[in-house]
Amino acid sequence: MAFEDAWKKISWLYYQYILVTALYMLEPWERAIFNSILISVAGMAVYTGYVFMPQHIMAILQYFEMVQ
Repeated sequence: MAFEDAWKKISWLYYQYILVTALYMLEPWERAIFNSILISVAGMAVYTGYVFMPQHIMAILQYFEMVQ
């Protein structure tokens, strides 16, 4: 019962994603390419933030002399 409710919720969210981004007009192979590019860009943004944000935060804290 809980699995079916979760599956319905995920299906509904995916349907909303397709409608909001107008992906329903694309063919399945075009939709797959768009989704893979979107996931790749989002993954690269998260990775870049994870790698470089600590350096920038430390530089800002050192500039304002909050950290030695």
